Amino acid sequence: MSEPGIGTGWPIELSDGRITLRPLHRRDGRTWNAVRSANAEWLAPWEATHPEGAGRPLTFGAMVRGFDREARAGRMLPFAVHLNGHFVGQVTVSGIVWGSLRSGQIGYWIDRSVAGQGVTPTAVAMTVDHCLFGLGMHRLEVNIRPENVASLRVVEKLGFRAEGVRRRYLHIDGAWRDHATFAITPEDVPGGLLTRWRRAQRVLAAQNDERATWPPQSSV
Repeated sequence: MSEPGIGTGWPIELSDGRITLRPLHRRDGRTWNAVRSANAEWLAPWEATHPEGAGRPLTFGAMVRGFDREARAGRMLPFAVHLNGHFVGQVTVSGIVWGSLRSGQIGYWIDRSVAGQGVTPTAVAMTVDHCLFGLGMHRLEVNIRPENVASLRVVEKLGFRAEGVRRRYLHIDGAWRDHATFAITPEDVPGGLLTRWRRAQRVLAAQNDERATWPPQSSV
């Protein structure tokens, strides 16, 4: 019996309103480089590094080919995030294992100019729903440096389950760093994570409206 896997459905595009997730293409190179350069300082404290030092960097074309090869093999799901048709970041599911585990790890980054607008939580929720309910995966986890407040807010908003801290888990910004681990399974979100996130957004919007109109204006 063949194993279900991402490779059977790649490439794929996911859309929800103004947000679209799709594979990177070689023609995206100029835009990708521009966004990465503009955010280099902001992203550096959270980016994985090599313990022996950086080797010769991959060209954009080589990176895209590698992503596509891994995705077709069912080992990775590398999405570019587009907001209103403009590239603004990436969401990647890596380290995918099938068999009796069926798990993977989610990583993400976003252009600082659109941070705080709900783009990352929505993109992550779309990815989670596709993996858990479209591909039959059973567990997705996110590992985040405890100092990365913005990234921690994403898993908090989405209701990922905290599972503790992994000491010196990953080489980041030149040293081995502790990471807090968060996970989610289909049993946690039977109705889908995107649906739950949309509901939470509506509740938050209503609360903000209430605060904006309090105290009530007295009539004369």
